[in-house]
Amino acid sequence: MPLDLLAVDPFDFSAVDSGATAWVLAAAALVLFATPGVAFFYSGMVRAKNVLGMLMQNFTALAVISLLWVAVGYTLAFGGGSSLIGNLHFAGLQGMDERVPGFVGLHSLVIPPMVFATFQMMIAVIAAALITGATAERWKFSSFITFAAIWALVVYAPIAHWVFSPVGWLNRRGVLDFAGGTVIHVNVGAAALAMVLVLGRRRGWPREPMRPHSMPLAMLGMAMLWFGWLGLDAGSALRADNIAAYAFVNTITAAAAGMLAWTAVERVRAGKPTSLGAAFGVVAGLVAVTPGAGYMSPLGAALVGLIAGIGCAIAASIKVWLRLDDSLDVVGVHLVGGVIGMLAVGLFATTAVNRLGADGAFYGGGYRLLSHQTIAVLVVAGYSFLVSYLLGSVLDRVIGNRVQSREEREGLDISLHGESAYQMDGVQISARG
Repeated sequence: MPLDLLAVDPFDFSAVDSGATAWVLAAAALVLFATPGVAFFYSGMVRAKNVLGMLMQNFTALAVISLLWVAVGYTLAFGGGSSLIGNLHFAGLQGMDERVPGFVGLHSLVIPPMVFATFQMMIAVIAAALITGATAERWKFSSFITFAAIWALVVYAPIAHWVFSPVGWLNRRGVLDFAGGTVIHVNVGAAALAMVLVLGRRRGWPREPMRPHSMPLAMLGMAMLWFGWLGLDAGSALRADNIAAYAFVNTITAAAAGMLAWTAVERVRAGKPTSLGAAFGVVAGLVAVTPGAGYMSPLGAALVGLIAGIGCAIAASIKVWLRLDDSLDVVGVHLVGGVIGMLAVGLFATTAVNRLGADGAFYGGGYRLLSHQTIAVLVVAGYSFLVSYLLGSVLDRVIGNRVQSREEREGLDISLHGESAYQMDGVQISARG
């Protein structure tokens, strides 16, 4: 039967599990909450004159990507069509009384298709928002929103189809990505790298200090992000079951290990562990455990978080040497952490945790799974980087990507939005450091 005919099968609503439905709806809300977490995390790490610019990019991405997901994003990612891209059968979220293509047998959904579409919408939103950290303090608002809208359809949706949809070619090949190691993190990291190269460095970087203006704000954002990430990983089980419990615990375990590992690297290199390093260590652990949260044991997750904390800390530290102005270390954390996490699945995955997965090399499965994971990383990173670079370059010629030098010096808050994040007795406060 052609793949595009799979979507016409009616969904069996009598098989809906009310507990699973309630959990996935709650998980979707947690992932939604993580997007403001990203916004505050990033806003605390930019200079005070760019706080609202960062908040506006993230919150507007939430609005734009949500609407696009309803219109065509979901159907491109999870429609039938082919193994490369979905068709338009579910455009406008029509056909929500039909089975989602490929979810059959042991993979059958026990939640309504509309609940599944909603959960996936929140994942698409946060993916677009994460890119903004790499390009902070210099990307024109109108250009970013245009980029995010197109990127969600021509980059994110196809990759989600390849990996998340059971009819996607990487999924059918045997790639395991529980909650978005490739779809979110490798994808975002590659796109961020492309846009860093397209936009160029901030004025004065790295000569001038560009320190975070509010680490308490950044730490609050990190806490929101960590909390929301529990919904991303445990919600990706799509059931309220033992696998969701493993994913929940593994998310906490890996983040904790990542935080300790990053601060240990700082202690060895600079003599002092910092709150900034602790925050980044948490995120590194979260990123790395995402693809394997529902496939590995808590001890495996802790080891993955430890490796990611060390590896991402080293990766983030060499950006000055590379002259790569990845403002808030999106490439160093999400691309590198995503690669570590995806490859770790090929080593630490075990069917003792999830019988629908596979055994990695350390559990007697050989290197077949690791080879599949490697192919997925290379394909997704290459496709995302190439298309994102081309998209950014075209937008630069058409509408211009970068704010003017005067606007960059003044700060995005005043120059683009006519507001200031901090005021005292009517006097606008800005940071020049």
